[in-house]
Amino acid sequence: MQKPMRKSDREIRSRNEILAVLSKCDVIRLAINTPDYPYIVPLSFGVESNDGSITLWFHCAHEGLKLDNINRDPRVGFEADCSHNLITGDKACSFTMEYESVVGCGNIRVLNDNDDKHRGLTSIMQHYAPGKEHTFTESEIAAVCVLRLDVTHISGKRLIK
Repeated sequence: MQKPMRKSDREIRSRNEILAVLSKCDVIRLAINTPDYPYIVPLSFGVESNDGSITLWFHCAHEGLKLDNINRDPRVGFEADCSHNLITGDKACSFTMEYESVVGCGNIRVLNDNDDKHRGLTSIMQHYAPGKEHTFTESEIAAVCVLRLDVTHISGKRLIK
């Protein structure tokens, strides 16, 4: 069971508002479990929301530390933030930062089906170039690994003065 947010006045409760924050972000930091320590990596991403569920999509190389650990343990956490603006004050303790952020967790998997990979790549491209049609050749799809994260928990927080 999730603990209530300490500064509940900053909590974003609406799923649509959380999705709006994600749409503004250009990077998600993915936290992956290793046998020894958490491994955090910034990634480009795509996002889909259907029937109350949220799916995040990523692409990467076909090998490396990230995939080794995902294949060992598919449970991951993630974080994205945007709308940064430093608010200065008369003294150090009165400085603050405007921000919007989203954190969550879920299970991630490597996709093997080309139709699934195409869907993921399209979602990523729609995030960065919305409204355009994106096509991929068979060789382009084969050249990348596509990851699908099924979100099990997500929350948002903001401070905008």
